[in-house]
Amino acid sequence: MKAEIIDCEILYRPKDSRLGYLPEGPYPIDENRFSWVSIQHSAESLVGSLNIFDCRSRTNQNFELPGRPGFAFATNHTDRFVIGLERTLGIFDVASRTWQPLVDNIDAYTDGTIINDGVAFSGGLIFGCKDLTFQNEKAGLYLYRSADRELVELRRDQICSNGKVILQDADIVRFLDIDSPKKTVVQYELDIATGQMTEANIVLDLREEAVFPDGMIATPDGRGVIISMFDPRDSEFGETRQYDLQTGQCVRVWRSAGSPQVTCPQLLRFGNEIKLVMTTAAENMNSQKLAKHANAGCLFVGQTDFETLPNSPKFTMSSK
Repeated sequence: MKAEIIDCEILYRPKDSRLGYLPEGPYPIDENRFSWVSIQHSAESLVGSLNIFDCRSRTNQNFELPGRPGFAFATNHTDRFVIGLERTLGIFDVASRTWQPLVDNIDAYTDGTIINDGVAFSGGLIFGCKDLTFQNEKAGLYLYRSADRELVELRRDQICSNGKVILQDADIVRFLDIDSPKKTVVQYELDIATGQMTEANIVLDLREEAVFPDGMIATPDGRGVIISMFDPRDSEFGETRQYDLQTGQCVRVWRSAGSPQVTCPQLLRFGNEIKLVMTTAAENMNSQKLAKHANAGCLFVGQTDFETLPNSPKFTMSSK
């Protein structure tokens, strides 16, 4: 079966070009807003930002952070976000612009890594780190368990930990994970209470592809995944693909013209419709490539036929 092709439109072009260097992680806040992070503002920058986008007015609020964020999720407290920043998991309050660490010294067993992508679920967070050289299998993968506020190390062999999906059944979760340079989607079963995880089982093998799988979400029915593809080539379009997990087939492709480096997808409600929002990056593009890929760093939006949204829970902050 040939995949359906959907051409997307630009949702937001950052007025500050620094915000388009490495956008990732769109995530719903409420019916009309979503957050996203700019991991770093240039190749040399050691800081990034949290952004809040209003879908009705198509305006963006920017909050500079004291480091490079890998992910940000809304919490059950208005104006507060849980963020993985450098090697710290913490809470950022956008009203006071204050930063409160929860766990420090993550990945302390090695050097040259920082927190990258993550996923929120009812049991807490699962997130991974990345080697800043994108070469060595040394970055960690972690469970932050909300019940006892414990950080549990799951693995320490990631290169660039990216897209994650949780499919939960009681205390056992089925966990899909992407380590981008390895070009596979693997599945684990994780016991939240013990922090024990099975060996990886490959469910999608993309090793023959020239592109790299990056951010990932589940389809609303849980039978498929939507993956943004980071394409370092001079391709005319970027791609975000929907795969059927039963067959491994790509059934739908959302294309972003003039922006091949697509980083993360998210399904969001726009009025009565559910649409797909994608972040794209201008990372490591020189002036010649930027001229060719004029939409690099923009946020895109595309049509879908979904009638419901996948589960995108807020992070529950402890009352202690």
